[in-house]
Amino acid sequence: MTTSILLLGAVGLLGIGLWGLLTRRNLIQLIIAVQILAKAAVFALVIAGKASGQINLGQSLAVTVIVADTIVAVVGLALAVQVRRRLGTLDVKALSTLRG
Repeated sequence: MTTSILLLGAVGLLGIGLWGLLTRRNLIQLIIAVQILAKAAVFALVIAGKASGQINLGQSLAVTVIVADTIVAVVGLALAVQVRRRLGTLDVKALSTLRG
């Protein structure tokens, strides 16, 4: 019973992340939406590890995803800073004006 409730929470986080990706145009908000999606995946990995009886495997996979996700966030934020300096905006539509 508790596993299904936890999985429902992971699906809820997944839905929030997808909604953020589909509705936002600001680069920072898109990075936050990707982070929410990654947290849903981490949460699901831990739940799957608990359900299968291999909690250590689920947690170690979750730590690996957290490290990779942190790198993605740092690179994305650095890109957003450079776009803001170059274009003066964080709107994704403005990226289509970049040439070269």
